[in-house]
Amino acid sequence: MPINDFIKKSQDGGSFTKEELLEMLSYPSDSDATYQIMAEANRISKELTGNKAEVHAQFALNLAPCACNCLFCSFAKANGVFERETKITPEEAVANARQLEDEGANAVFLMTTTHYPFGQFLEISQEVRRNLKTGTTLIANVGDQSFRNALRMKEAGFNGVYHALRLREGTDTTIPPELRRESIRNFQEAGLKVGTCVEPLGPEHTNKEIAEMILTTGSFSPAYSGAARRIAIPGTEMERRGMISELRMAQIVAVTRLSVPRTVLGNCTHEPCTLGAIAGANLFWAEIGANPRDTAERTETGRGHDVRKCRTLFHESGWGVLDGPSRFYQISS
Repeated sequence: MPINDFIKKSQDGGSFTKEELLEMLSYPSDSDATYQIMAEANRISKELTGNKAEVHAQFALNLAPCACNCLFCSFAKANGVFERETKITPEEAVANARQLEDEGANAVFLMTTTHYPFGQFLEISQEVRRNLKTGTTLIANVGDQSFRNALRMKEAGFNGVYHALRLREGTDTTIPPELRRESIRNFQEAGLKVGTCVEPLGPEHTNKEIAEMILTTGSFSPAYSGAARRIAIPGTEMERRGMISELRMAQIVAVTRLSVPRTVLGNCTHEPCTLGAIAGANLFWAEIGANPRDTAERTETGRGHDVRKCRTLFHESGWGVLDGPSRFYQISS
């Protein structure tokens, strides 16, 4: 199909087939056709949000070698990056959350490794919730959960979760893909809004894999979809596979925005970059503490961006930034 037909179909609000996504993903990343897709994705994202991007911010409750052995993750026990577990105290968690709230994050994320004790997670989460403003959006980034645990998270004050079925789940990880899908259903049935992403993208992933994952993310009415490239962890098998460019990631961000229903306001990318924002990303993450893409114990000394830097990147890309609680995680009545 000529690129002008793709753009017209998008502007008319049409949905795209897998074959059409494959064609858009197959264009060279630096081609005129790709730049037109990026411009259309930017138009859609700004139209849906009134040109108001969001910056969400995450901190970790622990850092530990993880037996799930997701090969792209610095926490994976098999990668040998971290050899001991460290945990922050409830007081430190509250301080981190309040810092991110004060800096203007539109949502505050609490992250743990998969085997962090769930009861302890709830206790700290409730303490954090008590010490934040009533309207502050609180989001969990944790392992797979039962419906009962999802309900307890909702009762503890969470508005939503981040959860993704990763590319080559069950091959590059030890987590069964169906367990990820079941957790997403559990979270949604408990009243938690689920944000997701096509990730972690590497040069070995085929256009077919990417197109299928884009369609999967759009199929369950998430808070947002988007695309994030894999960051190479030094000395690992994944490092030997290489990384895609920011431009290729921006292309996939744009194709995702065209594909995902317009009822989904958010379109994320990570790590934050102007190319992603120009291509229709309207969500970045700031990070403090442990980070699964970093070998530094405190990512603010390494790869992590703070809220101010994320807002600056959006402004440099022609975006305004929302003040106040996230709109992406609001549950429609």
